[in-house]
Amino acid sequence: MPSRYHEVYDSWKRDPEGFWREAAKGIDWYQPFDTVFDAADGIYGRWFAGGVCNTCFNAVDRHVAGGRADQLALIHDSAMTGKVRTYTFLELQREVVALAQVLWHHGVRKGDRVIIYMPMVAEAAIGMLACARLGAIHSVVFGGFAARELATRIDDAQPSVIVSASCGLEPGRTVPYKPLLDGAIELARHKPKHCLVLQREQLTCDLMPGRDVDLGDAMAREKAAGAWVDCVHVEATDPLYVLYTSGTTGQPKGVVRDNGGHMVMLHWSMENEFGMKPGEVFWAASDVGWVVGHSYIVYAPLLAGCTTVMYEGKPIGTPDAGAFWRVIAEHGVAALFTAPTAFRAIKGQDPQASFLPKYDLSKFRTLFLAGERADPETIKWAERHLKVPVIDHWWQTETGAPITHNPVGLGLLPVKHGSPGVPMPGYDIRILNDAGHEVPTGTLGNVVLKLPLPPACLPTLWHADKRFRQAYLDEFPGYYKTADAGILDEDGYLFVMARTDDIINVAGHRLSTGAMEEVLAEHPDVAECAVVGVADELKGQVPLGFVVLNSGVSRDTAAVEKEAIALVRERIGPVAAFKTVVTIKRLPKTRSGKVLRGTMQKIADKEEWKMPATIDDPAILDEIGVALHARGIGV
Repeated sequence: MPSRYHEVYDSWKRDPEGFWREAAKGIDWYQPFDTVFDAADGIYGRWFAGGVCNTCFNAVDRHVAGGRADQLALIHDSAMTGKVRTYTFLELQREVVALAQVLWHHGVRKGDRVIIYMPMVAEAAIGMLACARLGAIHSVVFGGFAARELATRIDDAQPSVIVSASCGLEPGRTVPYKPLLDGAIELARHKPKHCLVLQREQLTCDLMPGRDVDLGDAMAREKAAGAWVDCVHVEATDPLYVLYTSGTTGQPKGVVRDNGGHMVMLHWSMENEFGMKPGEVFWAASDVGWVVGHSYIVYAPLLAGCTTVMYEGKPIGTPDAGAFWRVIAEHGVAALFTAPTAFRAIKGQDPQASFLPKYDLSKFRTLFLAGERADPETIKWAERHLKVPVIDHWWQTETGAPITHNPVGLGLLPVKHGSPGVPMPGYDIRILNDAGHEVPTGTLGNVVLKLPLPPACLPTLWHADKRFRQAYLDEFPGYYKTADAGILDEDGYLFVMARTDDIINVAGHRLSTGAMEEVLAEHPDVAECAVVGVADELKGQVPLGFVVLNSGVSRDTAAVEKEAIALVRERIGPVAAFKTVVTIKRLPKTRSGKVLRGTMQKIADKEEWKMPATIDDPAILDEIGVALHARGIGV
């Protein structure tokens, strides 16, 4: 059908408040909002101020009451255990109520924080919804993070309760979570009162008397007793969750998400952007520890009355490169949302897509890719074999929903390989030079968003208003800085070319090189260090470490490098994919002492680079080139 995109986008530009007022009709409110947008509230304004609502009610209870009680709400498919668990909306409501009651009995009230540190089990999503039911603020921490990373988040969020599990499951290994949890609590200054631990049969753990609670037993008792907990009324502007994203200083930033605006935007996006109707099956192959898992595993599909798939497994090796096709066929998936890394892995293992003919994908109609740059070759491979539209789109943890898209629900626009699409309603994208002036069409510059940000975007950082302004708003007054560089073409398509800070993207996981540098610097033989993100065919980017050793160190440099790698993997976790450290004589710096990481990255990636005008000693870059070539990097 002809696309309605331009008509809809123009209607938003003409009357932004009228547009979002209409979109808000898709949400049930206990009390209507006073204003659609209050420009005087918060740092740049707040959405739906005065409105009273509850996210869990809209995601679960209203569907039970509205005729969808027996429809599947959640499918938990574990390729690791070979088991599938399903929950209708009514069954999901019972589980959420039971877990909410357990949290209530352990002192959790409206506004309290609860950290969820779990693998991809159904109880992770149920825990998020249970917090939302109580008006508590959840903070999900990816299960792959090490104890130190978890401790940092415990100290910042100050949770009263942590919900966790005895173990996570990876291909070929079982990962004990309890030692990581205990280690994090020991490291943290803030001590949570209770830990609710899901005992998994693959590896159970000992529970600490007085602090730890068997979550499964506690929930079973509540269900047997017929527990009931009403949805707590919260303000539209009250926080739903805090999700930590890597910061350039190594200190993670707590992105705050509100209740009202978040629901309105996610509900609108499911039909209009992703083309999904109530009752259809949507699968976001991500992790609940990342923003994609929050928005498009848990909240958006359920708000829209869709069935959502939660998958514990990998695109390959669980058991083979046909894993994704099995899930799509078995559960009748209409749309899959995943990272390009997954398809690069599948393509690498099965370049001819020989597993595809074994499965019935007749209900599958769209593949969505996001989380990192989708290279054209991978998109073309997927288009050729799946014979469905393959849609790249772009957004951030901070925005909670897509900034640019090719909105299937409004009618597809032409696909431009290498572009994640056009701006969605709410987003006025501009490209500015470093001085803050707009550049001509097709010119590379800083990608910024004209304020105010639309519903679902962060209103601030957790207890860090000043940092929010400094990180996002101060550099380009009147705009939000995305920290990406890109161009807008003559048709309004955005092309995101690179990050402008030191966040790197490893298989869709945003990780801070600064945090890795902090760990490297703790090695007793390391005097200075730098970490840059270099291109990787499978993961998009991987970190590459450079170390300068202390004067007088006579040890074998290979041994030091091996220890440094182990240290980062212990502290940050395997998710960092940190595997290479190169010992160099000195770091290239500006005369003011700034390390020239961008130039180092270009040398390692064999990209064209210019000698920085402010470099202290140009000969250092030649030394780095020699060191990299000796290791087969950048040759």
